[in-house]
Amino acid sequence: MFPKCWNFIIISVLLSLQLVDGQPFDYPTANLSTTWINSVSANHSVDFTDRSKVRAILLRGTFGPRYACGFFCNGTCDSYLFAIFIVQTNSVSYIVMPSSGFPQVVWSANRNNPVKINATLQLTSGGDLVLRDTDGTLVWSTNTTGRSVVGLNLTEEGNLVLFDMNNLVVWQSFDHPTDALVPGQKLASGQKLTASVSITNSTEGGLFSMFVNNEGLFAAVKANPPQIYYQQLVDNTKANKESSYAKFQNGSLALYIHSSEPRDPDSVITLPPISSAQYMKLGSDGHLRLYEWADGWKEVFDILTGYLGDCNYPTVCGENGICSNGQCSCPRSVNASMNYFTQINGRHPNLGCSEITPLNCNASRYHNFLELEDMTYFTFNADITSTNMDSCKQACLGNCSCKAAIFRYGSNSSNGDCYLPAQIFSLMNNEQGKTHYNSSVFMKVQITPNASAPAKTSPKGTPSLVILGYAIAAFILFAVLIGLTICIIRKKRLAREVEEGDLDNVPGMPTRFPFEDLKVATANFSKKLGEGGFGSVFEGSLRDGTKVAVKCLDGIGQVKKSFLAEVESIGSIHHVNLVRLVGFCAEKSHRLLVYEFMSNGSLEKWIYRQGQEIVLDWKCRRKIVLDIAKGLTYLHEDCRQKIIHLDIKPQNILLDDKFNAKLSDFGLSKLIDRDQSQVVTTMRGTPGYLAPEWLSAVITEKVDVYSFGVVVLEILCGRKIVDRSEPEERMHLLSLFKQKAEEGKLMDMIDQYSEDMQSNREDVVKMMHVAAWCLQSDHASRPSMSVVVKVLEGVMDAETNLDYGFERPSISSTSISQVGSEEVTALIPSVLSGPR
Repeated sequence: MFPKCWNFIIISVLLSLQLVDGQPFDYPTANLSTTWINSVSANHSVDFTDRSKVRAILLRGTFGPRYACGFFCNGTCDSYLFAIFIVQTNSVSYIVMPSSGFPQVVWSANRNNPVKINATLQLTSGGDLVLRDTDGTLVWSTNTTGRSVVGLNLTEEGNLVLFDMNNLVVWQSFDHPTDALVPGQKLASGQKLTASVSITNSTEGGLFSMFVNNEGLFAAVKANPPQIYYQQLVDNTKANKESSYAKFQNGSLALYIHSSEPRDPDSVITLPPISSAQYMKLGSDGHLRLYEWADGWKEVFDILTGYLGDCNYPTVCGENGICSNGQCSCPRSVNASMNYFTQINGRHPNLGCSEITPLNCNASRYHNFLELEDMTYFTFNADITSTNMDSCKQACLGNCSCKAAIFRYGSNSSNGDCYLPAQIFSLMNNEQGKTHYNSSVFMKVQITPNASAPAKTSPKGTPSLVILGYAIAAFILFAVLIGLTICIIRKKRLAREVEEGDLDNVPGMPTRFPFEDLKVATANFSKKLGEGGFGSVFEGSLRDGTKVAVKCLDGIGQVKKSFLAEVESIGSIHHVNLVRLVGFCAEKSHRLLVYEFMSNGSLEKWIYRQGQEIVLDWKCRRKIVLDIAKGLTYLHEDCRQKIIHLDIKPQNILLDDKFNAKLSDFGLSKLIDRDQSQVVTTMRGTPGYLAPEWLSAVITEKVDVYSFGVVVLEILCGRKIVDRSEPEERMHLLSLFKQKAEEGKLMDMIDQYSEDMQSNREDVVKMMHVAAWCLQSDHASRPSMSVVVKVLEGVMDAETNLDYGFERPSISSTSISQVGSEEVTALIPSVLSGPR
């Protein structure tokens, strides 16, 4: 009795202290002008036995699993996320249970850009929540300055909210999901869950995503185009204009596709009812798992796994692998001596299979099929309907990008459907009792032609003299072949020496680097920045500490043309909006280009929302557009002869540390004399950015103006010209642009992720009119780039009588040459002597 009495007294005292103080123990809100430092001595720091660590800055509630936000790390803890996580708390809001209540991250702001010790998070006096790294670098921001924010609140549902004086939401984390959903949270049309790279690597770079559109809920694996591995379709017609969404409710994932609350959902995915804290997370393997707290975090449901089981997941057995009863293997031919695939790692068969002889489009006559009967695939998007098996196979042989012909049919094998994927993930045995269809997969393989035909016996009694004659003839033929080979080698060596000598004799050429120096500078080409025209780009550092980007040209044939075009064009010119060529390497077979390092990379990663947490504001985007226009004006008008870039796209626009834009990748450039109004050339460039006149192969500098218009539209709308994750009616940006222009609703096109863009919508729409002017189907109706610069600088007005019936050329990527078959005109430095 005595101990119970004391317990009661202690509890009463604690409660009375809380009431006297008048403040709860939790700390869920913050005021403006508050700064938090990711310091080892920070309050509310807890180390867990799974090697994770949290430093909570806000925490909502007491006693039990509760939401908190702050700095989180896992493992070596040399980098941190600003995240929302679920932790276990006691009655006075202390984080407890370090050996079992491991923090569960349900949202993070900077999953692609972790910060270090002593990084800062600040709620500024202007209402912007800003994360900066130790060196002061801006890592992430809500971009809410000037939006009347008065405070920050972590809600009971785990939603981090910036609110105004009317307690209305200005910004909330629920609008920016990462890879998880919590009860009460919606996944709306236009949003995605995107898986992390792996369990231990939280970077947003995984293969899997989940999204909602006007047709239902979908999960896809990254491919071109994305391949759907789960879908929950909803019939009927949408009766309202509200965005479709899925909502995590108690006991269900409810789909509001055509309806909205408070009406009943159109469809539900049943889940175990909530008995404690729950959350669902899209894993790096494509599984959407539901987790619940029960004396530890436990998986209670695998939401997307259907009747076909784990084998229906795209990467269960890796690329080209076969899943059968949970076991992984490689495709095998009936003839055991003819294998075309081998396991990537014999100890880990789930990593997939690689081709023993890679497919070669230049040797397509040696393409054949490895037939896999009673085999099926996790997705099927028919490219040809009502066809037969042979026609399906022939269609694949005629398409170089096709990796397999997948044929499905009912009872009649002469009338089925054909799917021709450009990438093959895991295959699986077709269980007809479950699928109710027949299926065969024909894997395209590269066969090796026989080195020699079978020997034929000589007629009986053939004189030995004839045999001797054959031997002499064979010897002479062999000697001739050796001689020809020596001549070819000498000719190539002489041509290479002439090329290298020519480069040395060109005045104004940049520095020539030995190959070994560049190998050291790039740490043996270990840090890859990305892919460029004709090759890969690596980060490097010269002996004097200068950071550079080194492009290694791959392949043969057209590489010399690209190399000469790029070195001789930008090697001796200098313009603030053209990337600077620091040097080059032309040594034996090595062809490398050394550029100035552009720390913010290419424009595409800043406008396509590919995991980039910082959203560019209107001022920055406007400056980028003007920079691009000035760079093109210089190429078109300020040199003695015009230079047409021919491949203007976000990937070829680089940004420095101050977000100054510079044009790069001149490997496809074309020279036009001043007295030439047009030129005939082979189609080159990138689908989606090609002007309609490419179909006639007669082009002017106005093809660059058209591509510029496309890029401007992408910058303003914050999306790709073709986005296959969007519904069909929104997939093509130009078609949507035309529709909104006719409806007078161009403001609907503005990047929805940028509040600053929305607040400057009138100016944004004016720039959209400039983009429309550049996109006119008749090239003569497009402005010159110098006129565009004047319009952007406010010196003159844009044309108002515009045709929004943009032509969208139906040009397949296979019809486009990265460099034309004819010789590229050398861009001689003396031609490029215009103003700098």
